[in-house]
Amino acid sequence: MSAPGPLSNTLPPLREQFLSRCSSSRPLIYLQRAAVAFSYPIRGIWYFSRRREFWPLFLGRLVPLSLISFFVYFILFSFAFLPQFLFLAIFHGWGAWFNAVVLVLGEGLVIVQGLFEGFFVDECRVDVFDATLIDLSLKDLIAPHRILFEDAPNSVKMLGKPTSPACFNPWSTIQIVELVFFLPLNLIPYVGTFVFIIITGTRLGKLSHHRWFQLRGLSKAAQKDEIKRLEWDCVFFGTMAMILELIPVLSFFFLLTTAAGSAMWAADMEKARRRETESDTGRVTVYLYRDEFP
Repeated sequence: MSAPGPLSNTLPPLREQFLSRCSSSRPLIYLQRAAVAFSYPIRGIWYFSRRREFWPLFLGRLVPLSLISFFVYFILFSFAFLPQFLFLAIFHGWGAWFNAVVLVLGEGLVIVQGLFEGFFVDECRVDVFDATLIDLSLKDLIAPHRILFEDAPNSVKMLGKPTSPACFNPWSTIQIVELVFFLPLNLIPYVGTFVFIIITGTRLGKLSHHRWFQLRGLSKAAQKDEIKRLEWDCVFFGTMAMILELIPVLSFFFLLTTAAGSAMWAADMEKARRRETESDTGRVTVYLYRDEFP
């Protein structure tokens, strides 16, 4: 049996070099970040669905919110869909049905979001977010900001009243105005609907970190810096979240699952941030030690 030639000895290093260059390639890094951010809302569905302790948060408001959502979309599709479809058909042809559907769903989302605020949906999303962080071993992040019942059987029942302002997504009329302002993008043939979802989704992605920043006690300037650093990721997280929220009747369910996905993302970033801080502290300690004892 002949010994391996020189070429075979160089193959593993060449393969390693190729893989190393691929992993450090800027476009591939951005694609990887996009895929990871896009996956969190979907992972949140799975995470929320398989944890029974979360279900009462959803079921307690399921009937009234589902009825509200159903009637809003029923009225819109009964009276607003056909006129808008006929108008869009002038410019889009038979493909206008897709744009008309998204346009009506967007209009319904504006109305439903305004009505949901009266049912303490944001408070419910805060509970999902905080309970998820507790499950992911970040109880120390929650403890300074709300009462925790240590003897509770699960993370949801552990949650007491907040001791500081608790807000998952700061609702404001500006968000509603923005949704209304960007709705006409659906009138643009072919690309308008996708542009509408991406633009509104990007803002949704940026707001998804509000509770995490709140728990960390970041100033507004620090929050802007963090959002700027995560801007690319927020586009894809928010786009996926926006698509889910546009699904009629199930929008409340997806609001909660997206909160779980947001907490999973925040937990991963928080743990990475802490590891980096510990690593930096370790390097400083070694440096000081060597400086003191040359």
